[in-house]
Amino acid sequence: MAGRFAPRPTPTTARGGHVVVPAGVPRPAAAPGRRRTWSPPGPLDLGLVLGPLRRGPADPTFRTTPDGSVWRASRTPLGPGTLRVALRGGVAEAEAWGPGAEWLLDQLPELLGALDDPDAFEPRHRLVALARHRRPGLRLTRTGLVLESLIPSILEQKVTTDEAYRAWRLLVRKFGEPAPGPAPGRMHVMPAPRTWALIPSWEWHRAGVDNKRASTILRAVRVAARLEQAVGMEPAEAQARLEVVPGIGPWTSAETVQRSHGAADSVTVGDLHLPGIVGYALAGNRDADDSVMLSLLQPYAGQRHRAARLILLSGSAPPRRAPRMRRGDIGRL
Repeated sequence: MAGRFAPRPTPTTARGGHVVVPAGVPRPAAAPGRRRTWSPPGPLDLGLVLGPLRRGPADPTFRTTPDGSVWRASRTPLGPGTLRVALRGGVAEAEAWGPGAEWLLDQLPELLGALDDPDAFEPRHRLVALARHRRPGLRLTRTGLVLESLIPSILEQKVTTDEAYRAWRLLVRKFGEPAPGPAPGRMHVMPAPRTWALIPSWEWHRAGVDNKRASTILRAVRVAARLEQAVGMEPAEAQARLEVVPGIGPWTSAETVQRSHGAADSVTVGDLHLPGIVGYALAGNRDADDSVMLSLLQPYAGQRHRAARLILLSGSAPPRRAPRMRRGDIGRL
């Protein structure tokens, strides 16, 4: 009988503000999130549209689930938020949690490519036309968030994708915060700018991030507000603002605005592999450099990023000469 009246253990708050639920105590059910539906104006492939936002298979800010849903954890202007979006009968159904929920739902159409105009693209090569025909659901996402694409792009400078993905995963899980709502797995929201600025040097080292990349991130987060304002600029102007920060060059700025702005013309220059892939696909030139790539993409002016994306999706790549590395493995500044 005594056990009948024993006090029930209650959750406690651990260091860092995370709630710890003792073993044997069921977790409370997550409160329903805010909901929204949106009907895209044409075919939509969630994997193609949102895939560029995923930084590796274990990205703590991104998940896909067996029911076809895509989950994202973001730090919005209103605070952290979690978004789940799925396509049902051609309609995008979304639910969001956390302080940033309303912002994420407001941005849903842009995230799914509402501001993109695929019909403005005119293929000039058979390979590109075929890639487009096979993927009618490709639209260019626009997140409206700069830092969440800038920081992982800095981490990808001059290292393999596996190294960059590992660094992003370790740093976000250790210094970010658990995603609001019933997010699957171990999803986390990336750290706030001040938290990035306070990461000790040895933690960067443990994550495999050299001093140059760490210093670039620290310089960027010190002017985070100014960089986030760039989302209201045209892509070329936004790139110029990003490149004012020492350590951020054309490669990093293009990789950022492709995601934050949905920039259809911001082709990535300075990449180790992309010029050879484009050169081989369009002209059989596996040794093409940036100047050759830009010349080949000139017929797609205004849509060069989309053209390069379709070329990558076509699967056309020059024959291997050395042990294979994944496309985009090594970037520059």
